[in-house]
Amino acid sequence: METLKLTDSLPIRNLKKEYALKKYSIVKRLKEFDLFYHEPYSWFFNDGKMELRKVEKNDDARLFEELCFCIFTANTSAEMGLKAIDAVRDLLINGTAEEMTKKLKGIYRFNNLRPHYIVHTREYLKNNFDFKLKKKIEELKGNPEELRNFFALNPGIKGIGYKEASHFLRNIGFKGYAILDKHITHSLVEFNVIENFNIPINDKLYPEIEQKMRLFSNEIRIPMDELDLLLWSRRNGKILK
Repeated sequence: METLKLTDSLPIRNLKKEYALKKYSIVKRLKEFDLFYHEPYSWFFNDGKMELRKVEKNDDARLFEELCFCIFTANTSAEMGLKAIDAVRDLLINGTAEEMTKKLKGIYRFNNLRPHYIVHTREYLKNNFDFKLKKKIEELKGNPEELRNFFALNPGIKGIGYKEASHFLRNIGFKGYAILDKHITHSLVEFNVIENFNIPINDKLYPEIEQKMRLFSNEIRIPMDELDLLLWSRRNGKILK
């Protein structure tokens, strides 16, 4: 079995101590991701805190909302993505890109480009899958790699690569994906899991680094989905999504 052969260093011991302190909150958040997928909830952002509320929306609309959150979050922050969703929530299913751009002005820095990504993706899903997003996910969920590739490598889905596809799937309750943003990759360098701080941008490098993170997770005995949230929280101080 492949291993990283890490030494029991002080930084790793400190990481495990931090995990013990944050484990309850991390596990609670992961359970909320599961709840989101199976029950009629949506995420809202108030006073710097995420809140899961029951809504009168079908599953496909809620899942698309989360996909849009991941489109908004790319190269920004979770907080900015959450604020953007709150601003255009009522426009995601039928609104125009121009309407979204207007609502996002002063709230979101990519207010011109990302709404066009969302409309392009929405029309692709409507025209090719009758907007039955959950049905498509259910069809592919038996093959985690194929499921992620549907979102990451699909030209019909704009603004989504490996990182954003992994982010989306984790946020709707699917396990085993790493969200390799700059916070996570920087941490992996810090713990000698990878040598260089290069944000993974291609479909060959991403799985290689993800596998190293998986091995790191196994060796320090912190489940990878929990490790992802732990490392992310070390950089920004919060356990969001």
